[in-house]
Amino acid sequence: MLATSCARRHYFQPDARLDAAAAPASPRSGADSVWAVAGRQYNRHSKAYHLLMGPHHRAVWAAPVRVPVLKLASSVPQAGPLTPTKLGGGFQSTSLTLTSADGRLYVIRSLDKDPAKIMPEWMQKTFLANVMRDGTSAGNPYGALVVPTLSQKLGVPHTHPRIFYVPLDADNLGTAEANARLRGKLVLLEEKYDGPKVHSPLLPEARKYVSDETMRRHLYADPRNRPDQPALLRARLLDVLIGDWDRHSGQWQWGELPNPAEPGGTLFVAVPKDRDQAFFRMSDGAVPWLMTRKFLVRHLVTFKHDYHDLVALTGQGRYVDQRGLNALTRRDFADAARYVQAQLPDSTLARAVRQLPPAVYALEGPRLLSDLQNRRDHLPQLAQAYYALKAERPVVAGTELPDHFVVARTPDSTTVRVYNRTLGADSLFYQRTFYTRETKRLTLEGLGGDDVFDLTGYGLKIVVHAGAGQDVLHTTSHRRLRYEPESNGTLNTPAPTKKKQRFDNYDRLTDE
Repeated sequence: MLATSCARRHYFQPDARLDAAAAPASPRSGADSVWAVAGRQYNRHSKAYHLLMGPHHRAVWAAPVRVPVLKLASSVPQAGPLTPTKLGGGFQSTSLTLTSADGRLYVIRSLDKDPAKIMPEWMQKTFLANVMRDGTSAGNPYGALVVPTLSQKLGVPHTHPRIFYVPLDADNLGTAEANARLRGKLVLLEEKYDGPKVHSPLLPEARKYVSDETMRRHLYADPRNRPDQPALLRARLLDVLIGDWDRHSGQWQWGELPNPAEPGGTLFVAVPKDRDQAFFRMSDGAVPWLMTRKFLVRHLVTFKHDYHDLVALTGQGRYVDQRGLNALTRRDFADAARYVQAQLPDSTLARAVRQLPPAVYALEGPRLLSDLQNRRDHLPQLAQAYYALKAERPVVAGTELPDHFVVARTPDSTTVRVYNRTLGADSLFYQRTFYTRETKRLTLEGLGGDDVFDLTGYGLKIVVHAGAGQDVLHTTSHRRLRYEPESNGTLNTPAPTKKKQRFDNYDRLTDE
């Protein structure tokens, strides 16, 4: 309880399975399926506690669901027997990678979490650990089941998550630690988009799947490698629609496809993963409402009937957006929003929500459907606000090869073209016009190679991050311009020394 001075020693339920007296009378559970709850401990509080800390999804965590028993030999028929290979997960949850006979990868993750593990050790022994753990009830443990139907209609690659119960006497999970950490729990099992042996009908030409970090290394190594920006935008609008704020770079894989526009290049298509925070509900109690204000943990955005706090909702994914949406225009955002609307009629939304277990649907289904319908209907307005947010401080990055940035500024607009000097004068790989009424600051990143920056005219604020090579800056105006050479690189410019102070004539601005 919140009021106790010490953390409860046995906070989590020892076994998700319901005993015979508590389980629904029909159909009966047996060797292949059981009645279970995701986390009964979250729903053992008074009405006063709910007012103080919020009802969250407590009733959902305690709702009885009938789930199959995990059997590694047969739970995924199309994969055949699964072999445990790697125990993992963050500080909060437990995950176990499984490998099929043909080398394809799957993963099981515990639905329940222990966020207290991220606290200092001394704090884990105080009542604050109870508070942290109780916050898990803000998530909908079955929300990930709704997402595949929506993703499929939008052409966004997705997994096929299923819920299983790990028997209390399980001893086949690879290691004693894995057995101990997963026994008696409800887990989500899904395929992993990792490596060359993933087969997705939405990306039949994908050669393999890589992490976000690996994808960026490919982008910087060859200008013919590009992210599929319209596809990423559709995926990000889906994130916003379902209120999934936890979209940092570690939550993405990328499929490698041949780039039809650049022979020899690769087109990377975004694959979202880990939908743990879809339909998150936090700010429905006095304490969490205060905690989620802008001056505290703003990023814990509650899924509501209407959109709110777009900055926080999309903030965890700002680094992905920064380099994955920077070529898209206002019209592109508008077109994407209309496409999402058209692909998600009421019938599709209803079918998606029906993927919730029956007892969970009875608690949340009608409300969730109504919220999704309203958010879909207002997606065009949201997309315009999203575009405006991304247009404020865009970043245009070059490659590790020698690049040529050609920037033409006027008081109203600035056009950026980036060429690769190794591939020749016609090697344009980026072009976009930014408008002064929308953009507060434009950042150019040279990265590696001996880059050339040619700037003409006068207009919006520009920051040049020179790379590690011998870079050269030519400009016809030093006003509203700042250059920042790397410590191991140089930036040669014909600017007189007395004018260099003018390069830094405005305050440094942090990322969004």
